[in-house]
Amino acid sequence: MNPGRPATGGSTTTTAVLGALAGAVLLVMVLVVAFPDWFAPYPPERTDLRAVLEGPSAAHPLGTDQLGRDVLSRLVDGARLSVLIAAAATAVGVLGGALIGLLSAAAGTRVDSLLMRAVDVLLAFPELLLALLVVAVLGSGAVNTALAIGIAAIPNYARLVRGQALVVLRSDYVEAARMLGVAPTRYLVRHVLPNVSGPVVVLASIGTGTALITASGLSLFGLGPRPPQADWGAMVADGKDFLQLAWWVSVTPGAAIVLVVVVMTLVGRGLQLRVLR
Repeated sequence: MNPGRPATGGSTTTTAVLGALAGAVLLVMVLVVAFPDWFAPYPPERTDLRAVLEGPSAAHPLGTDQLGRDVLSRLVDGARLSVLIAAAATAVGVLGGALIGLLSAAAGTRVDSLLMRAVDVLLAFPELLLALLVVAVLGSGAVNTALAIGIAAIPNYARLVRGQALVVLRSDYVEAARMLGVAPTRYLVRHVLPNVSGPVVVLASIGTGTALITASGLSLFGLGPRPPQADWGAMVADGKDFLQLAWWVSVTPGAAIVLVVVVMTLVGRGLQLRVLR
C-alpha cells in the first residue's frame, strides 16, 4: 500500500451502509405518502377530549395532542402534504433554474451578464426570506407555499446549470454541431441537458430537504397550508405551547423533519459520489 495515499475502503463501506439505510428509510417514506391508511391507526382529525395530551401508549404510540387527536395518525397524514410541497417546490426550482441557466449560457455575453447579476442579487438573500416575500404577495396555502419555495430556490439551480452548460458548450462535439448548422435548441436538448442533469439531480435531492425545512418554517409562522390541512411544520407550531407538559406533540414531527432532511442529504451524497466516478 502506498503510505502517502489514504485508505478509502472504510469510508466507501460506511458510505454504502449509510446509503442503504437512507434508501430503506426513503422507501418507507414513499409507502407512507402513497398508502397512509396502512400506517395511521385513527382518522387524523378525530378528536377525543377524554384523551387530551396523553403520553405514548399502546392505544396511541406517539401520544395525543391538545384536542385528543392521535399524533401518529396526524404525522402520517401530514407526511403526504409536507413531502409533496417539498417535491413540488424542488421541481419549480429545477425547471426555472434550468431555463435561466441554459438561456444565460447560450444567449451571449450581454444577456448572460444581465441574468447573472439578477441571480447574484437574489442569492444575497436567504431562501426563507425570499419565500416569505413571495408568500406575502401570493398568499398562504399549499400551492402558494410550494411556488414560493420553488421561486426562492431558482437562483441556486440557475447558477449550477449555467456553470455546467458553459463547460459543455465549449466542448468539441458541440462546436462540431454548430459548424454543421445544428439549431441551438437541438444541441441544447440533445447534448447540453443530458450532461448537466447529473449535478442538478444531486442538488435537487439535497434541495428537497432544504425545501422541507423552509416549508415547515413558513407553517411555523402561520404562512403554510391553511387548516384543516396539516403538515409537519403546523404540527410543531400546534405543540410549541405544551413543550413542558406534552413534548411529543412538537418533538415527533420535528424529529420526522430532521430524519427526512438527513436521509435526503445522504441520498444526495451517494448520488454525488456516483456522478463524480
